[in-house]
Order: sequence, then structure tokens, then C-alpha cells
Amino acid sequence: MTHDNLGNADASTDDPPINGELDINARCTRVVLLGHGTASPQAISQIKTALRDESPHVRAHALGALVRLERCDDDSLRLAIGDIHPLVRARAAELTFVSGEVLPTLLLSDDDVSVVETACFACGERSWLSSPPIAQLSAIARDHDDALCRESAAAALGAIGDPDGLEAVLQACTDRVTVRRRATLALAAFDDPRAEEQLRRALDDVDWQVRQAAEDLLEVGRVLDRPADSDAYADNGGPSEPDEIDR
Repeated sequence: MTHDNLGNADASTDDPPINGELDINARCTRVVLLGHGTASPQAISQIKTALRDESPHVRAHALGALVRLERCDDDSLRLAIGDIHPLVRARAAELTFVSGEVLPTLLLSDDDVSVVETACFACGERSWLSSPPIAQLSAIARDHDDALCRESAAAALGAIGDPDGLEAVLQACTDRVTVRRRATLALAAFDDPRAEEQLRRALDDVDWQVRQAAEDLLEVGRVLDRPADSDAYADNGGPSEPDEIDR
């Protein structure tokens, strides 16, 4: 491995293939360093080879390296999404933001809860121009066996803010405390009387964080609904004029 004048790592023709190094930590380190280097053909080739490494840690690092170098194509994402190991699939869900075609919704029905939780988070972080996955996220928020998945789905529904997601968020407000906290915050996205009613009920929640979130959001609503202060510029008859510049 060589370095350029700025100290960035780059692949050298003398470097052994990443898969030829038996130590997993060494292979991970090589991939990470290449991801912080220059996007030379040799580096990209070695990183893409590492996408098929026997270690899921190396494969996950390789996907991140391609994203960092802005060389992650849809085929690489699809390969990672179909990986046998949940660590790689979760990393792929997290990094789908680089693609307009490969969506995190592909992993919302994954068998591994860590993948589903990350896919929900990725859905909430994405800008949806059309057809956001409201039905899928609502089903997870209501019915998933894992509380962290329900929590992440409720938060994603709030981040997306589609009115069709409100019912699931309201139901999540009656879930266990960790889910209620995120669901209460998610209500901020909905301009609906039912959301405000739920915030008022949350003022009596047994959990202080739920109560605090509801109080803060209701106060924000009061401030936004407050009419403009007609006396804001009343001093001296109106907004003060800028001082004249001495010439």
C-alpha cells in the first residue's frame, strides 16, 4: 500500500490481495484505509473483491469504503442486501441513501430484528418523492415482536410525516415506555386534532420523558399558534431606521 502527498492510502500493484491475508483484523484495516484513500482503479478493484470476503465484517467495511469513495453502484448494494449475514444486510440498509433505485424497504421484512430496525431508520432518513412505505412501517410499528423495531418504525413514520401513518403512531403511544417516547416525539409531524389530544393525554404518562416530550411539543404548538405581537415594533413608532453613515 502506498500513500499520496496528502497521506491518503492507495492500492499498490505490489500489495497482496485482501483475501490473501488470513487475519480478519488486517483485512478490515486494509479495506478501511483504502476507503479513506483515492478512488484509483486498483483500490476499487480490491474493495469490490472484498465484498465477497469470507468475513462479514470485511464485507460490511468494503461496502462502506465504496460509499466513502463515491463508487458504490446499485449492484454492490444489491449484493450486500442479499448477503447471508445480518451485519452486512444492516449496513446495506443504512447505506441505501446513495441509490435512487435500491431502497431500504427491501429489508423491512428481514428475519433479523437488527436489520429491520436499521431498515426502518433508513426509511425515515430518506426523502420520498413518491410512495413512501407507510403501510409496511405501520405494520411494524403496531405488530412487530421486537420493541426496538416498533420504536424505529414509529420514529420513521414521524420523520416521513405522511398523514396515513398517524394511526400507527397513536397506537405506538400506548406501547411500552421506550416506544411511547419515540412515538410521542413523532406526533410533532402531524397537524391533526388526534395528535394534540394524544399529547395532552401523554402529560399524565407515568414516564417523565414522555411527559416532558408532550409538554415541549404542546408549548411549541402554543407559540406557533400565537398571533403576531402588534407591539413588537412599537418602540419609536415602528422599526428603527438604520443609523446614517457619517460622510
